[in-house]
Amino acid sequence: MTLQIKHEKSGDVAVLQCAGRIVRGNALYTLREAVTRQENVRIVVLDLSEVEMLDGGGLGMFVFLHNWTRDNGIQMKLVNPSSLVREMLDRTRLTCVFEISSVDAAVGILCSADWNRDSKNHVAA
Repeated sequence: MTLQIKHEKSGDVAVLQCAGRIVRGNALYTLREAVTRQENVRIVVLDLSEVEMLDGGGLGMFVFLHNWTRDNGIQMKLVNPSSLVREMLDRTRLTCVFEISSVDAAVGILCSADWNRDSKNHVAA
């Protein structure tokens, strides 16, 4: 299965739901473009629950995106990694580099984004 990414945005939080394979080739370019084209975001959440394959190229792209988001004042969070993705992150000790969250934490992030947007609307009113 090729990499498929669904985009959702709530306030200044972008959620990218990834499904398929994050491996060398077109998948890496697809992921890079999906993240780097986000505008006016404070947080990019990568939902990795449906990722069925990850290779060294995919890990390298995660590191690139981590650095790119940091350099652009954006937080990147990996959410609900599949067991294979979690194992790869553990084996390479990248769990120390990335912020890895559960689905519940991601929902909290989205709720705070909605609250922040709503509170700004109330202040402006």
